[in-house]
Amino acid sequence: MFRSVARSAAGKNLLRRGYATAVPERKVAVLGAAGGIGQPLALLMKLNPLVSQLALYDIANTPGVAADVSHINSRSEVAGYVGEEQLGKALEGCDVVIIPAGVPRKPGMTRDDLFNINAGIVKGLCSAIAKYCPNALVNMISNPVNSTVPIAAEVFKKAGTYDERKLFGVTTLDVVRAKTFYAGKAKVNVADVNVPVVGGHAGITILPLFSQATPKANLPEEDIKALTKRTQDGGTEVVEAKAGKGSATLSMAYAGAIFADACLKGLNGVPDVVECSFVQSTVTELPFFASKVRLGKNGVEEVLGLGPLSEYEKEGLESLKPELKSSIEKGIKFANQS
Repeated sequence: MFRSVARSAAGKNLLRRGYATAVPERKVAVLGAAGGIGQPLALLMKLNPLVSQLALYDIANTPGVAADVSHINSRSEVAGYVGEEQLGKALEGCDVVIIPAGVPRKPGMTRDDLFNINAGIVKGLCSAIAKYCPNALVNMISNPVNSTVPIAAEVFKKAGTYDERKLFGVTTLDVVRAKTFYAGKAKVNVADVNVPVVGGHAGITILPLFSQATPKANLPEEDIKALTKRTQDGGTEVVEAKAGKGSATLSMAYAGAIFADACLKGLNGVPDVVECSFVQSTVTELPFFASKVRLGKNGVEEVLGLGPLSEYEKEGLESLKPELKSSIEKGIKFANQS
């Protein structure tokens, strides 16, 4: 995606990359643009030739981030917005809104403390989206995604703007990790690898379907189990490597940019754009579930089924359901509190 962007800020070679020759005007907002994920994500979206306007919003420090990335000689015009009074202006006319906003877990902070803070941030931002750009595609990165997506849905329902085709939990980092780890173990070119990842976006709710991975490598079951656990624990691996002083910000920004690019391609009418995402779903009995979805001009065009599963994957699917159900219900309960 980004290599050809660097070669041509004006968007040359777009046709070869699967884009239409006349590229529509598209406004993208990043909410939480001054944070650890937001800053590299802002950079990557600035490099995307499908973006004509890039709105960067946060509660502080956004003017500096906006000034910095605005000097990059690529298509989009950049504007920075700071504080709640400027949020509406950031959102007006948006086609895609990406939400990496939130706080990292700090010493002495419980998981419930973290949930309540980030859930409150998401709730407020989604109320503004419902008011200022109700038709935008919303890409939710803020954790816990298994709960923040249901929170967003409830906020939009109360506002009368909910469209299940336009709300996405970004689980792309799980796919990125699964591809990388599988390629390393199978000794194949990672650029050729595809691995669907289903379920949710935390711990055991992340279920990579290595039985469907391509190119096929026929890895032994112990390797599949080890790859599955590493994919599920990928975030912890990064936190430990950073000695508790950071989390997966750079790889998450990359994954967020990949998914936003897919959404923009879908909006622009590029055919057969398929990515995994946590969406409203009837694939299982749960109201939200991550699986492959076909993207189009209205967001989700089709939620695709799971396909054939190995026995190990079938067990993983049943094991993840109670935890995912609990997380979804926790989000819905929070959203419906006064």
